[in-house]
Amino acid sequence: MSEPAPKFLYLHGFASGPTSAKARAFSAFFAEQGLALDALDLRRPSFAELRLSAMLAHVKERVGSPADRAVLVGSSLGGLTACRVAEADPRVGALVLMAPAFGLVDLWRTKLGPEKMAEWERNGALEVDDYVTKAKATVDYGFVTDMEIHDPKELPDVRVPTLLIHGVNDDVVPVGRSRAFAEGKRHVRLVEVDDGHELGRSLPRILEESAAFLHGWGVRT
Repeated sequence: MSEPAPKFLYLHGFASGPTSAKARAFSAFFAEQGLALDALDLRRPSFAELRLSAMLAHVKERVGSPADRAVLVGSSLGGLTACRVAEADPRVGALVLMAPAFGLVDLWRTKLGPEKMAEWERNGALEVDDYVTKAKATVDYGFVTDMEIHDPKELPDVRVPTLLIHGVNDDVVPVGRSRAFAEGKRHVRLVEVDDGHELGRSLPRILEESAAFLHGWGVRT
């Protein structure tokens, strides 16, 4: 009996959604290949009460049955989520990561500083930009406490083939985090591009690299 065809799942970043520019670009790329890409909605259980634990559970559910296999394509928080799924779920066979948000809580602490972090905890909610609604929204502090449980300080222990693209001018997630993740790992290909966190200028290069990387998964170069 032949193995089932792999599923391709797209995981968006924080405050983004399944119709983001990168999600649309990947969806079009896979459609041209005659392949389906499932762009997940990771605003789980809602954006206001965002939880990594709920995101992890949703991805695992969408991978399918115990016999299914999947390739995860993740951006920023979606990239971190993909890694945390892959290190524990043998159904994940490969990863394509774009500026994965390794150590996200530490990044938040650095960005906000101790006073604003304390204010977030005290008030219970932080105002942020919601890229889906193009308006201001709030995320509750439970996002932080849940992240601390499900995203330990150690980098994810990923053992599957991984393509990692990161911008050297990223001022949201420093490229050094991806360099540390890739160091000494023959199964990780790190591609550094002259771009920022959104990687908008690098989409053609990202799709080209992804096609070559996923050749063994039925993707044509």
